[in-house]
Amino acid sequence: MQTRELHPGAVHERVVQAVDEAAGYHAIIAIHSTKLGPAVGGTRVWPYASFDEALTDALRLSRGMSYKAAVAGLPFGGGKSVIIGDSRRISREAVFRAHGRFINQFKGQYMTGEDVGTTPADMELVRRETPYVAGLATTSGDPSPFTARGVFRAMLAAVLHRWGSEKLAGRTVAIQGCGNVGYNLARELQKAGTKLIVADIDAARAARVAGELEASPVTPDEIFDADAEIFAPCALGGVLNDETIPRLRAAIICGAANNQLAEDRHANAIEVRGILYVPDYVANAGGLINGAQELSRAPLETKAAIEAIYDTTLKILTIASSQKITPAQAADRLAEERLGSR
Repeated sequence: MQTRELHPGAVHERVVQAVDEAAGYHAIIAIHSTKLGPAVGGTRVWPYASFDEALTDALRLSRGMSYKAAVAGLPFGGGKSVIIGDSRRISREAVFRAHGRFINQFKGQYMTGEDVGTTPADMELVRRETPYVAGLATTSGDPSPFTARGVFRAMLAAVLHRWGSEKLAGRTVAIQGCGNVGYNLARELQKAGTKLIVADIDAARAARVAGELEASPVTPDEIFDADAEIFAPCALGGVLNDETIPRLRAAIICGAANNQLAEDRHANAIEVRGILYVPDYVANAGGLINGAQELSRAPLETKAAIEAIYDTTLKILTIASSQKITPAQAADRLAEERLGSR
């Protein structure tokens, strides 16, 4: 395996590229911060169009993990792995064992878990080469239900802040992305009595949610125009941008996807439209909180901490309102205070 240090800027502590041609492995690990503890962040497998695109994703995701852990009050920093490839075509054992060897070189400075394109079974393969992995099928397992529960709790807080009551029954939620998290969020919302509109690039996923939970499926492009009071992005990042924000009809945005804003300035564009935005790393911390129990030496009350995402969301929305800043700015300030960078 060949590795090389990358130096994309002073914001990140370490960024390293690794290549193992025999295994078909090409990856980047980005460590944003270890000020609060070892960096944690999932492993994403994606067919990036270029190395620069993969690097940008790793940098943004790792920063988001630092802020997510800080706001959630966890004793961890932020990192991320991205593996360049198609998760449907890679040689899983070769790739994930190579990944484990790469992670082991960080000697506990970075620990990983499941993310887009990976499964608990993949983490078992990583575990054969390094102890610095969570989300195993035999331990904390699939983080998706915990992530979805946190998003649901954040959504309740946003509804209360916006309309003075956390009642969701009768309201319509448009979910973009019906993977593991989107599916579990849809289940939570259906139990709460909401009407669901769903979309996914994989039509079979949207059809599953539609069939099981009485949701109305639309195309991936139509979801932005959906007649819904709440928009829940649960797919990939960058979906809130110059083209999509003017199309939204929702009063609240609250979802599980990381890096929903294409650029920081889009938080202001959302604010100008009068839409209440719950920062992604505040809403989607449930999976990290669940995995932290496995990684932390100190006991964590996982369920209580996930439920407390409701209180954290209310706090951030209240700060934003009182200080006349965007919720994204309020969340960043809270994270930066805990990271000691303000």
